[in-house]
Amino acid sequence: MKSAMDGVKGSSGTVTDCSEIEAAADSLDESMIFHTVNDVAGFVLYMNQQIPAMLQDISLEFDTLGEEYGELEISLREALGNASLRRKQASKMREVKQGIRRFDKLMRSVSDFQTALKLMISEVSNVQAAILVLGASPLRPQQVYEVSFLHGKSVPVGPPDFAKSRAADALSRKVIRTLISVGAGSASYPGAAKLFLLVKATSSLNLPLHFLPKRDFKYSKKIVPFRVRLKCRTQAHNEMDANDLEHHTGSSIVSAESIPNELIWYQCRHVIKGLAFNTQTEE
Repeated sequence: MKSAMDGVKGSSGTVTDCSEIEAAADSLDESMIFHTVNDVAGFVLYMNQQIPAMLQDISLEFDTLGEEYGELEISLREALGNASLRRKQASKMREVKQGIRRFDKLMRSVSDFQTALKLMISEVSNVQAAILVLGASPLRPQQVYEVSFLHGKSVPVGPPDFAKSRAADALSRKVIRTLISVGAGSASYPGAAKLFLLVKATSSLNLPLHFLPKRDFKYSKKIVPFRVRLKCRTQAHNEMDANDLEHHTGSSIVSAESIPNELIWYQCRHVIKGLAFNTQTEE
């Protein structure tokens, strides 16, 4: 069986170790895939000093600042006859607005990134792999993180549910712990870098506003990626059964519906640019 990472060139010419993680489920659903990729993206940004706090904390702070600004606007309108209070409220509004502006571009790019990923997963029921590239461009990365998915049993088709289930939360935490254990995030880079997303899916995908096909995608041969393969708890049994059947028949039996369309890489058009919060910048 070919790995979902086959066709990605530039991983130093040697076979890199791939950490295998088993999910406590019979299949990898859209919630597991989305939150694993999304949480790893946040982990990469934070561990490489591209954001000053975990992405969930920044998102909460950004929402809180927006609510506070709205409340201050109401208070300012109600303080028409009190010049001292209006000055105090206006000063506080400027302070809050500065905090909003600090994170506004980051949060908009994160929102676009998440929307595109959800659309991709909704369109493609069995996303094969995702690559997160940190650097100036996908061709000149500082770090590469590869996550492949072995889906297991098919699940009934229905509207996608991206709410973070307990299984999705447990899986993403396990992935991040595994990445830390193999040294991911142990090196950081000065200044702001960009985080790019590539997803492997069928060539029939058509989401031009969010993803562009990159059939011949490759990155620098000097880069050794961090690789993780996710599988469901029934996958090991399925692989053993398939190997046993092939051993007895002399060939593998594949049903027509299990033969996938051509798989190619797609690059997300929405790039997350880190914040150069450790350096002095002029406004």
